[in-house]
Amino acid sequence: MSALDSRDVDLEKDLDATVRARRELGEEYDSALVESFLEKVDQRIDDVVDRRVRRHLAEQRMVDARGARRPKGGDSWAERFGFAIVSLVLAIPLSAIGGAFADMTGVVTTWVGIVGVNVAQAVRHNPEILAGRRASRED
Repeated sequence: MSALDSRDVDLEKDLDATVRARRELGEEYDSALVESFLEKVDQRIDDVVDRRVRRHLAEQRMVDARGARRPKGGDSWAERFGFAIVSLVLAIPLSAIGGAFADMTGVVTTWVGIVGVNVAQAVRHNPEILAGRRASRED
């Protein structure tokens, strides 16, 4: 089992524990339980971002040391696919939390956020998406 898989299992266990605790403790502890779980999710995201930044900096140092140009298209298809998979994996527990605490409104809010993150990622990789929309509006 890879490190990513074990963290996914840990996150699922944390979600299960949070939902069980909510059932046992009642609604008065909702915000504390949600905050606790979201802190764990935030830490997971921070770890992934830190790892990517370190990798990017190491690659940049290697390119600088070699005196070569950085290859065009810094992110590979595999990285974009991985981002989409992680997004969908996190969508499951986040949807469950949103549904448990705010019914359909929570689920809709969760998915609006998930779609927003993926749109931001797509625009980051393809800024011409927005440039094309602006050019068509000016015509």
